[in-house]
Amino acid sequence: MLNFRVIIFAFALIFGVVFSIPSLMQSESGKKITLGLDLQGGLHMLLGVKNEVAIASKSKSIASSVKYLFDDEEIIFDALKLDEDTGVITFEILDKDDIAKVNKLLKEELEGVTFSENALKYSIQMTAQEIERTKKDAIDQAVDTIRGRLNEFGLAEPTVAKQGEDKILVEVPGIKTQEDEQRIRELIARAAHLQLMAVDEDRIARVNSMSAAEAKSYGNVILSDVNTGEKYLLKGIPVLDGSMLTDAKVGFDENSQPVINFTLNGQGAKIFGDFTAISVGKRMAVVLDDQVYSAPNIRERIGGGHVQISGQFSMEEAHDLAIALRSGSLLAPVYVMEKRSVGPSLGADSIKASSIALVLGFVLVVAFMVIYYGMAGVIANVALIGNLFLILAIMSLFGATLTLPGMAGIVLTVGMAVDANVIINERIRELLHEGKSIVKSIEDGYNNAFTAIWDANVTTLIAATVLYAYGTGAIKGFALTMSIGIMASMLTAIVGTHGIYQWIVPKMDKNRLGYWFGIKGSK
Repeated sequence: MLNFRVIIFAFALIFGVVFSIPSLMQSESGKKITLGLDLQGGLHMLLGVKNEVAIASKSKSIASSVKYLFDDEEIIFDALKLDEDTGVITFEILDKDDIAKVNKLLKEELEGVTFSENALKYSIQMTAQEIERTKKDAIDQAVDTIRGRLNEFGLAEPTVAKQGEDKILVEVPGIKTQEDEQRIRELIARAAHLQLMAVDEDRIARVNSMSAAEAKSYGNVILSDVNTGEKYLLKGIPVLDGSMLTDAKVGFDENSQPVINFTLNGQGAKIFGDFTAISVGKRMAVVLDDQVYSAPNIRERIGGGHVQISGQFSMEEAHDLAIALRSGSLLAPVYVMEKRSVGPSLGADSIKASSIALVLGFVLVVAFMVIYYGMAGVIANVALIGNLFLILAIMSLFGATLTLPGMAGIVLTVGMAVDANVIINERIRELLHEGKSIVKSIEDGYNNAFTAIWDANVTTLIAATVLYAYGTGAIKGFALTMSIGIMASMLTAIVGTHGIYQWIVPKMDKNRLGYWFGIKGSK
């Protein structure tokens, strides 16, 4: 009679078949398995990171912090400048009574810097250890940021991994057109370095005749408008930067043109509010990647930390820019060291070769089980088929990416799934040789085999979990398919086949053990 084990196995088999169909038939509807770079082609890039820019950016951030701290503590200072060539920040305080307060602030609030004071003039620079840490952070942050951007873009499991000490490997499957490739490259390479900078209203009238060197001597920079090319003279130390941004979304202005609305965190909102309060009547530039997107007049204090970027964007550009801002700016720009496109024809060849290996392995295993174990082998093969459908169904539901190593993991899982049934069948055959009844042999066979199967599968699952946690790209694909296969085989081999035996045991005849269990010398 039917039992709960058979019912569970039947539901698992139906579940596997139903949710595998979209992937097997490649139908338009339903969740499907995504093919990896090695199976469907795509984009492979090796990126380098400009660490010197990260160091310069960190120096600017330190200078901004100094300005904010002194303004907040009402310390009067002058000539705050940053030498971008050496990374040295200099300023002068005007009241010698503030020396003790300044020294305390610099020691307690700024990390990884050294400073010196001479006749009220201060000099600050990063320590050698902080410079090395900044370089390392730039690589690690670039990996996380690029991965976040590609995931938000909606790409299926792109590979983004650190390679060596200063390189980044990026693999994006499914990129087939030149337009898609260009869009992905721009999304990856965009620094998305947002700054709010004050306009130097006293000198901007001479900006068109001013050289970059002269602007630098005043502690300023000259940047151009992204649309009109108009030049702006901006104070080199930004009011705040994108590190204080918490969200960015696409919106529309009064003319129904796409704009980017972004929100600042608590500290950024306070700094922004305080700055606008003391700068009414002046202009503040919204700068992204060293280009001015707007420079509106400040009419009143702006609270709440909500700012808008407008720049005649298309919807596609606005969407990509919002992704870049949300995922964070790159501490340092990246550049392409190596690029190649993997054609889908190579993927088709890989799929064909892997499919042949999978089918051949499956057929040989099925044939061996039937020849050696008789009907017990047929039952094991039913469980094996259910196991394969479950793997495909679970991978489809989660939209997992199937790579060439992942297909190897499925082939390996076929062998491991059969291994559990081999152990069970051998235990049953041993008990039958001892003269025990079929019912007793089956129940004790499963009980005796369970510990060995459990130990083998759990240890393999632990290894697969470690591979998935610390591996990258194709290794993750192998670990994923193997993990799913192990858990599916535990269900099909231990629960499924046991239920089938309990269901059909009344039909078994002890005089036909050769037919049922392949025992030699029996009919």
